Amino acid sequence: MTTAEIFTAGLNPMQKEAVLYLNGPCLVLAGAGSGKTRVITQKIAYLLQVCGYPARGVLALTFTNKAAREMAHRIQSLLGKGPTKGLTLSTFHSLGVRMLREEAELLGLKREFSILDAEDALGIIQDMLATTDKGRLRGAAHTISLWKNALMGPDEAERAAQTPTELDAARVYRSYEATLKAYQAVDFDDLVKLPAQLLEQNEEARLRWQHRIRYLLVDEYQDTNACQYRLVQLLTGERAMFTAVGDDDQAIYAWRGATMENLARLTTDYTGIKVIKLEQNYRSVQRILQAANNVITRNPKLFEKQLWSDLGVGEPITVKPMDNEEAEAESVGMQISAGRFERQAEWRDFAILYRSNHQARILEQALRSLNIPYSISGGQSFFDKAEIRDILSYLRLIANDNDDPAFIRAVTTPKRGIGRQTLLALGEYAVSKKLSLFMAIFEPDIGEYIPERQLQSLLTFGRFIQNMQKRAGRRAGQPRDAERQAQAEPAGLLLDELLRVINYEHYLYDMFEEKPAETRWLNVLELVSWLKRKAEEDGMSLYELVQHIALISMLERGEEEEPNAVKLSTLHASKGLEYPHVYLVGVEEGLLPHQGRDDEEGDPERAEESLSTRIQEERRLMYVGITRAQRSLHLSWCRRRRRAREDLVREPSRFIEEMGLEGAAPQQADEHAALSPRERLGMLKALLDGKNKTAR
Repeated sequence: MTTAEIFTAGLNPMQKEAVLYLNGPCLVLAGAGSGKTRVITQKIAYLLQVCGYPARGVLALTFTNKAAREMAHRIQSLLGKGPTKGLTLSTFHSLGVRMLREEAELLGLKREFSILDAEDALGIIQDMLATTDKGRLRGAAHTISLWKNALMGPDEAERAAQTPTELDAARVYRSYEATLKAYQAVDFDDLVKLPAQLLEQNEEARLRWQHRIRYLLVDEYQDTNACQYRLVQLLTGERAMFTAVGDDDQAIYAWRGATMENLARLTTDYTGIKVIKLEQNYRSVQRILQAANNVITRNPKLFEKQLWSDLGVGEPITVKPMDNEEAEAESVGMQISAGRFERQAEWRDFAILYRSNHQARILEQALRSLNIPYSISGGQSFFDKAEIRDILSYLRLIANDNDDPAFIRAVTTPKRGIGRQTLLALGEYAVSKKLSLFMAIFEPDIGEYIPERQLQSLLTFGRFIQNMQKRAGRRAGQPRDAERQAQAEPAGLLLDELLRVINYEHYLYDMFEEKPAETRWLNVLELVSWLKRKAEEDGMSLYELVQHIALISMLERGEEEEPNAVKLSTLHASKGLEYPHVYLVGVEEGLLPHQGRDDEEGDPERAEESLSTRIQEERRLMYVGITRAQRSLHLSWCRRRRRAREDLVREPSRFIEEMGLEGAAPQQADEHAALSPRERLGMLKALLDGKNKTAR
């Protein structure tokens, strides 16, 4: 067996061709469950071990840290750690951070530039629009994000703006960019846009990066936006040594700027590109794949392909109409409880998928009443809550006074009479002096740039932070000192002092109604209690505790192994995952497909085109949902669904008919619909008791 054969053992002919092809650009059209991750990792192993590529010259890009970690794990299991040293497996945004750190000077940034997250950016836009309308704010922020992803600057945006949301965004886009520059900060979209613009405009930087990256692989290419597409072009240059892996049938992120046309663009921009189709599915039984194929063929096709499987025909797909969402949730819960025993399965073998987050609440209630453990994908992290981020901004600043985003958030929460104009002036001064925003407020001549009243507020805040730093065992602008660290006051004492001085509880009750204020304050107390416990158990100072917060936050977001629980997930969040048994709920018109809203007021032709495009994306979302199922798939829809205190009459989704379910279990009402919830629960318990007795 040759070395090449060793690295392609177990692959089907098309997978093998994708791994071995190195005569130029390659597009791998990988259907759902067709083993694309295996192809990417085997190709990287082949490049390193057989073709002699240095690990530092190979780059693989994906869209999630989880996918990058999975690739790293698979490659190391193939080669061990030694040969992979220097290999880069990362997201587009992680690569962007690395590029910006190295090329900061060329972009007019300091190496310690700050990265604003979505909430920080939204705060800047809120000051500019002078509104508290969250929908309007998020609409403007989303539009600016789309423009950046399309490589459109403020001038182009002004010319393109038509709808009220776009006009709002165009009005603040230029000032927003100027504010970021003054703060020496970038937002999430800049992490890709700025590197792409740099390589476009600076030949020396472009050649440097092209020389460094000898081979590039990109996963989920259908999810790339115009900016990411351009970055790939600029990184690969005329050599065009890359493999793009994608599936136009799973393009479900148009709302965030992704365009599946990037797959088609590859075939026109690279006329000699090799196109390889992976159509054998290793995940699902044939009946599920046939239903998925039937649905997706209704969409215009960029590339023709048909998934197939040799895993057998499989059991019929069921479709069940229900009277309302409470009955639907309870029925699904009971089916899962019974199915777990009948199939000798684990709770983690079942998933409930839905179109919108608001559907989860009733499903959670039903699962809790049946004592079914569950976990939710896509929910808000505890560390993402505004009140938690407020407190952590103070702790981050105490630990690192170069953290400009933390300074901006802390100095403006609670309000101290320090507004955007003051921060802009401070930012411009800090840039000129090459200082952090925090250190700039103590400069002797700062009073020439900041009015006296605002300066006094800044100095009062700054001295408070300096005092906390001293008590925490460090001095402003200085690294940690072992002697001072040993004299640090207990973290718990400092946390209590922090909440007392900033009077955060009073701020919450001033800003919000009593109930939400109470909820937020309880979250803060939970955070502080947890931090105190952590500090006491592990003997940490406040400074050491803050250094662990980012790691703790990541762990809290699901780095650990999935629990043995039923998975609740939106269809978007389920992409890339698979489950033996899937329950797809709310498969009805108006929900799946979701109609969205018409922004094209007064333009019927544009509105009709928009609706058609939206339905096509919803159809791809349905396709993604169907192809998550390995062995069984169960659909349900409601005759009535309650929205905003009104019962809306619903119809089954057009996608159910499109599935062509000749072998489906007949549509019929729940045979136990006449029973009360208590009677139905009793019936289920009796069923489970019977199973237990049989087992004994």
